[in-house]
Amino acid sequence: MKAIGPQIPLQRDEVFGQFSLITTYREEIKQNFKNLLLTAPGEKMMNPDFGVGLRNFLFDPRQATIINIRQKIQEQVTKYMPFIVNLKVNFDRNKPEDTLPDSNILSLTIIYDVPSLNISSELLAIKEELN
Repeated sequence: MKAIGPQIPLQRDEVFGQFSLITTYREEIKQNFKNLLLTAPGEKMMNPDFGVGLRNFLFDPRQATIINIRQKIQEQVTKYMPFIVNLKVNFDRNKPEDTLPDSNILSLTIIYDVPSLNISSELLAIKEELN
């Protein structure tokens, strides 16, 4: 079995050498997607536009946050992960509609496809308290 890249966070593992490695494209894409979501713009050296910066939205008003997160994810995926299609960004899945405006927790689920590798996957990106 060949390795594709290091698993982040780095963990000691003697199977492939010193560190755990990712062995499937599904897991590599998911890890790269998480990196894109959590990296704040300006944080990556030599590429100041890279990243959604989900943590930057933590204390924004709920309605503005939902619109801005969805837009930023779409922009970043289009630019840095163009092989991802059928991107769906869902907020507060499995919660009653009438409780959403007063909720201070925002959960974000991203559903996506990578047709060139025949991959369909889901990523639970954030579940944090908002102001």
